[in-house]
Amino acid sequence: MIKAVILDIDNTLMDFMRMKRAAVDAAADAMIDAGLPMSKPDLVEKIFKIYWAEGIEDQNIFDKVLMKEFGKVDPKILAAGIIGYKRAKEGYFTLYPHVTMALTDLLRMGVRMGVVSDAPRLSVWLRIVGLGLHHYFEHVVTFDDTGEKKPSPKPFKKILSLMQVEPASAIMVGDWAERDVKGAKALGMKTAWAKYGNEFDTPVSGADFELDDIYDLVGIVKRLNAKAD
Repeated sequence: MIKAVILDIDNTLMDFMRMKRAAVDAAADAMIDAGLPMSKPDLVEKIFKIYWAEGIEDQNIFDKVLMKEFGKVDPKILAAGIIGYKRAKEGYFTLYPHVTMALTDLLRMGVRMGVVSDAPRLSVWLRIVGLGLHHYFEHVVTFDDTGEKKPSPKPFKKILSLMQVEPASAIMVGDWAERDVKGAKALGMKTAWAKYGNEFDTPVSGADFELDDIYDLVGIVKRLNAKAD
């Protein structure tokens, strides 16, 4: 019997990387328009190089790029980048299709829901509230709550403890097979891979189930619980 669904957010409930790429693209245009002497492909590449090295949530990314490339931060160019980024981010800050419908139906079925994310606490809550999902989740576990990222068992154990659910009664849903699927399976949780959010060209997820659409989850939970009755 599945009593709880535990979800990742980025590339599971929302297309995070689509939003990030669009925001960086807009920021690069704005910074170059403000006078930054660099080609757009080079600028975008340098921004993502620092993101991959220091974390995709880095809030000082443009300062770091400007310091590294020019030895100083021009406030006009920095402001242009920040504003361009924020404007584009808002435009792409949306849920995948059928997310609200899937979560609503799970709630109606009596299935409890929680979140496990590797992002910092405030960033996670800004996404949850900004996407209008804050009434769906009983508990939210972020990097700040355990100091460790998936596939470490700590985040999974934390959410299961908070929700007072045994691993076998929970299903973990996420896009990153090496973190979401591997970590949850190691604890004995059921796993569902958000194939539609795959950013790593993962050929084999190792998950119990693969989702082409988030709403597939509703049918999976129904079938598992029907077998348990």
